Amino acid sequence: MELGLVGLGKMGGNMRERIRRAGHTVVGYDRNPDLADVHSLEELVGKLSAPRVVWVMVPAGGATQDTVDRLGELLEPGDVVVDGGNSRWTDDEKHAEELAAKGIGFVDCGVSGGVWGLENGYALMYGGDAENVAKVQPVFDALKPEGDFGAVHAGKVGAGHFAKMVHNGIEYAMMQAYAEGWELLEKVDSVENVREVFRSWQEGTVIRSWLLDLAVNALDDDEHLDGLRGYAQDSGEGRWTVEAAIDNAVPLPAITASLFARFASRQDDSPQMKMIAALRNQFGGHAVEKKK
Repeated sequence: MELGLVGLGKMGGNMRERIRRAGHTVVGYDRNPDLADVHSLEELVGKLSAPRVVWVMVPAGGATQDTVDRLGELLEPGDVVVDGGNSRWTDDEKHAEELAAKGIGFVDCGVSGGVWGLENGYALMYGGDAENVAKVQPVFDALKPEGDFGAVHAGKVGAGHFAKMVHNGIEYAMMQAYAEGWELLEKVDSVENVREVFRSWQEGTVIRSWLLDLAVNALDDDEHLDGLRGYAQDSGEGRWTVEAAIDNAVPLPAITASLFARFASRQDDSPQMKMIAALRNQFGGHAVEKKK
């Protein structure tokens, strides 16, 4: 089939290559002309045969909204827009309603796979009407990993991005658990080879995972992570997961704690720890460290 692909960064560029390897035609547009096959959305749409499918891989929020708005003016009834970025599911519902008024279909798709997706395939979680999903199915089949799993029609519009949001929330908690265990192992004198302890867990244990494999890779590059600063950004999906949990009265203590740990990492001199140190000094006479 033919596909228009908007956004050819780290994910989009590799996705274009994987889809082409499966024998499909991809017309790619990016603001960087060195990456693009065409130089405007108008040219992209003009090169596709109806019914057209245009997949959007741009940052969530304003960039996605602007792209969807412009495609809504260029596409025709029967065409389909796919948002494969990290948009919030509530935005999907808005986009679907706006495009439906023009007879244009909409599918949201959470994509996981990162820089490894080109070779290993991408896990896909998509939402939308069966009719619109069917028009995109050959691309889903090209992108997914080999085998029976790795892709799911999760439900209605918004279901794909909601599922990907929860996936990322779980990812936050798993990474936090590995990080806490690693710090504790590094702290004690009796454990002399923390990296090899992590490596030993890769076989035969219940905590083995791809994230554990990646942790070992990182420790192979820098055994004690001395070259890194203890600062971790969050993409926003962890926040959305916690907000959705509040809205639905679902307890998520592990995921919530992992999100707040990210926030703590951004404080070189934590105000909260200042208050805790001051209180410990007040009630117990515990020593406090003064700024130099």
